[in-house]
Amino acid sequence: VGPSGAGKTTVFQLLLRFYDPQAGQVLLDGVDLRQADPAAARARIGLVPQDPVIFAANARENILYARPDASEAELHAAGDAGNVTAFIQALPDSFDTFLGQRGVRLSGGQRQRLSLARAILADRPILLLDEATSSLDAESERAVQSALDTLMADRTTIIIAHRLATVLKADRIVVMDQGTVVETGRHEELVARGGLYARYAALQFDTHRTSINAGLA
Repeated sequence: VGPSGAGKTTVFQLLLRFYDPQAGQVLLDGVDLRQADPAAARARIGLVPQDPVIFAANARENILYARPDASEAELHAAGDAGNVTAFIQALPDSFDTFLGQRGVRLSGGQRQRLSLARAILADRPILLLDEATSSLDAESERAVQSALDTLMADRTTIIIAHRLATVLKADRIVVMDQGTVVETGRHEELVARGGLYARYAALQFDTHRTSINAGLA
């Protein structure tokens, strides 16, 4: 978490090896990414971006892009877990329905859930979530959050979030500002410190910590 321009997206780009660090190391399972095959490293990472990529193809092909050799049963299991099966089956040709350029036939929430179903099917050990619910209405966000809870189980998940509600249960919150890590800890610890995170929490939840704590109950 952190203000715009703090370096959050750059961290993801380093993890995906779009860039190499000018100093220090980025390690994946103890291996310096600069010594790793970029394709092999990326094959261990699932990404759900803020603006999901939907191909000019049908729903089946869009989900199977993550793992083209998946079975029909695995496809439908991913659809169920991603909370997309119901709306896809309501389309004229179900999973064989053409979705249009950039998924123009789908709503924002539907596109995001389809992206999640794709990531569930990929089943990578590391998951990167870049503002996965930021542009959704409340109803769509609930559906997407339910799918995210399924997706995040039993894997390392790194989340970029402006809405602090997204990271309340995180094992570790990293607060960045101007390209630097300025705080780390759990939500309650960071609020108690009274630093940058605490100011964000006061703005997003309430000006009183008692109200923030009540909101977590």
